[in-house]
Amino acid sequence: MFSLSELAPLNQHQNSSKLLKPWWEVFMDYLVVLMLMTSVLACTLQLSRDRVLCLPLLPFDSLNSSDYKLSTNANAPVNPALTSPMNMTYSCGPDLHSEAQGLRTHLDYQQYTYISQVCYQKVLPLCSRFFSYLALLQSLVLVASSSFWLHFPHTSSRIEQFLAILAKCCESPWTSQALSHAVHQESIQELEKDEERQPHSPNNLNSSPPLVTRTTHSGTDSDTERPLLKRSDSLSSAAFPSPCPSTHSCNSTMSSASLGSEEHLLSSSKPSVMVDSHRQRISLDKRDGEQARALFERVRKFRSHCENSTVIYKVYFAQTIFKLLVVTLILSYTIPLLSSFSFHHICHPEKQTLVGYATFECVHVFSSFMHKLVVAYLTLLGLYSLTDFFTLGWILLSSLQQYSFHSLKELSSLRDVPDLRNDLAFLIHMLDQYDPLLVQRLSVFLSPVSESKLLEESLERHWGEENLHAMTTVDVDGCSTLQLVALPRLPPALFTLNQLQVLKLELITNARFTAQVANMTSLRELHLYHCTAAVDPSALVFLQEHLEILYLTFTQVSAIPSWVFSLRSLHELHLAGRLSSEGGIGRSWSLGSLRQLRYLRVLVIRGMLQRIPGELCEVANHLVRLEIHNEGTRLLVLTGLKRMVNLRELQLRDCQLERLPSALLSLNNLRTLDLQHNNLRTLEELLSLAHLQHLSCLRLPHNHILMLPASVGVLRGLELLDLSNNQLQSLPPALFTLRRLRRLLLAGNLLEELPAEIKAMQQLIELDLSGNRLERLPSELFSCCLDLHFLNVAHNSLTSLPSGIAALSHLCKLDLRGNSLEELPAELGWCSGLYGGGVLVENCLLLSLPQHFRECLSSSCTTTGTYSECHSRTDSDSFPYFSPTQWSFFSALESQI
Repeated sequence: MFSLSELAPLNQHQNSSKLLKPWWEVFMDYLVVLMLMTSVLACTLQLSRDRVLCLPLLPFDSLNSSDYKLSTNANAPVNPALTSPMNMTYSCGPDLHSEAQGLRTHLDYQQYTYISQVCYQKVLPLCSRFFSYLALLQSLVLVASSSFWLHFPHTSSRIEQFLAILAKCCESPWTSQALSHAVHQESIQELEKDEERQPHSPNNLNSSPPLVTRTTHSGTDSDTERPLLKRSDSLSSAAFPSPCPSTHSCNSTMSSASLGSEEHLLSSSKPSVMVDSHRQRISLDKRDGEQARALFERVRKFRSHCENSTVIYKVYFAQTIFKLLVVTLILSYTIPLLSSFSFHHICHPEKQTLVGYATFECVHVFSSFMHKLVVAYLTLLGLYSLTDFFTLGWILLSSLQQYSFHSLKELSSLRDVPDLRNDLAFLIHMLDQYDPLLVQRLSVFLSPVSESKLLEESLERHWGEENLHAMTTVDVDGCSTLQLVALPRLPPALFTLNQLQVLKLELITNARFTAQVANMTSLRELHLYHCTAAVDPSALVFLQEHLEILYLTFTQVSAIPSWVFSLRSLHELHLAGRLSSEGGIGRSWSLGSLRQLRYLRVLVIRGMLQRIPGELCEVANHLVRLEIHNEGTRLLVLTGLKRMVNLRELQLRDCQLERLPSALLSLNNLRTLDLQHNNLRTLEELLSLAHLQHLSCLRLPHNHILMLPASVGVLRGLELLDLSNNQLQSLPPALFTLRRLRRLLLAGNLLEELPAEIKAMQQLIELDLSGNRLERLPSELFSCCLDLHFLNVAHNSLTSLPSGIAALSHLCKLDLRGNSLEELPAELGWCSGLYGGGVLVENCLLLSLPQHFRECLSSSCTTTGTYSECHSRTDSDSFPYFSPTQWSFFSALESQI
């Protein structure tokens, strides 16, 4: 199968390339054609009519010799008396029998032909014989060099691509819509300027309405004139003219009139313009919009490709120099040849033995006409050289490697068309010489404003208010949430969602919060994932008063907007990105001052810090929670923590810490300390934490702790101790003196025995012993720890469970998987809190229980108060519980990812 492009005519490129030929190129093409026709005519005539006619020539004193007789009889005697002029008689009448008069040559036709050919080659100059062919060759060279830059391999592909893009730009419906909108905006601005120019005279308040007249005239596009495609300025009509190659500029003249009547006229004319413009605005369908966006991308790629080279400009400049040198060379050796074209020639063939004569007088039949053709050819060549000189001057005097859209910058919608350079600027210059209207149509797809309007129209069509409402979900906390991913910009309908509380923006390159964000009165939380958002001043005032939580994810520090650190009402700030010493934060806080964040309570940093920035002292007095996730980078300096005296929760995760920081001694109000995913091997510094009377939560999982010191007993206020995923082999007795401990997490260690002193922890609610080497459980655990709700002993070496488990009336989760149990105690069925799936064990072990207990343990949730109370708790680390609402949220989030 063949595509339509493959079946296109061969001269399609030639027909489209004329758009890049200014008037002098076209004029030189016509001159070359005329020179080619002249040379072809000369060659044709020279081949068909060019010849030399020769007659023998003798000296004057030999005319009376015996070789030249007046009588036809050569042997008859001649009477001198008869040959003398005095004795000769002349007859005026016709005498048919008279003898032939003149010189007798005694040559036949073949001898004349032979002499003519010999003299043609010997006497006739080379210019007379070969100039017509030389002129033809010269014309062909000029023909080939006139369009060489259009067919050169390194330039033809770019030129063809440029012409194809230009054709698409002219055919796109978005071009007409953008130009019409630009003209409409220009008309409104002119009306406003005219209104401001009117003198405010109180004497004219009662005068009649002024007569407004508009006079139009055509002119060329210049810096001082109106831009192209300007609509009619008549106030009574708002119709837009059809595009045409000519340039129209409209100059208005107004008669001086009263202020009141002028305002009445302007107020009556503006709505008509707006209504007509809205009525005539073209609505792009989905296909046209996608094609326009693809064309914007194509123009952007072509621009980046062409602006990096100057090969087209260099080839055109070299072509102009070459043509000028060729023409100069031709003129230099052709003008002196004009004197060589002669009609009479004296020939000495040196063939006297063949013809009997030594000298011949020859005439060149074609010499006079050849002389006229040469003069005509030189005239055309002179015009060609002058035009070539003009082209060279235009190239040298004009800045062809830079192009600025001076005229288009007067249009309000296209005033930010970027300046072009190198090859693309040169092509635009050539196109502008052909038709400025084509440049204006191309500029639509070079304007960021035009692209922004196209994106806004597309967003309005695909991301309307109804679609955004349908995408809104409810998160775990019951807040309405909307997530937008990989959009070119924020849809305008987004600012109409006044009930939205959480907004998540991801991979939106040109996000901008305008003044319309004030309509989002319920917005409290904002997430920016690799999204550089710009904020207008009016929108910043609203965000400073309403935004409370901000999440920022970035790759470089420079991607963080500066307006973030001016949000006065911000309570939580989450920063995730590369915050290493190379980015500047290792030595100084490069993000900006936090002084204005006086209500900041929570600061979460996910980066690669080497020290606690000293600049955090600006918010140290009111900071409550600080989280640092360091991604495996060693945190060396923590002296900055000493100033955070009001800190209640501190998380230093993955910071490669080997000991407990000494800066913790200054945090008297600390309640939660999380040092998981570090390199802690010993806890000898626990004794220094004795004065932290408010410390209730200590998390040290995923470290390399070998032994828990006896000094752990000084932490009397601990309610949660997490030592999971370490290398503990035993537990000190001092651990069980922590009578307030409610949650003890010891999973993933090397424990072989649980001491009987566990009975002292009577307030224990959760106990996680999974992933150890336990072979039995002490009976005191079931007889004394009666408030136990969660018990996880999975993946141990238990062979049996002690009796008395029925005493755990509050137990609602029990994990026995991965052990060596042979049967389950029957009294397990008396634990009503385990009904409805509270027991996690192999199915084969459930068969050891009585059938009615087995049915209760495996049935659906009961409605008993104990069970409902247990399952309403969500604070277990070993048994995470998710409500149906949470599961639906996670499913929706997974589907979006």
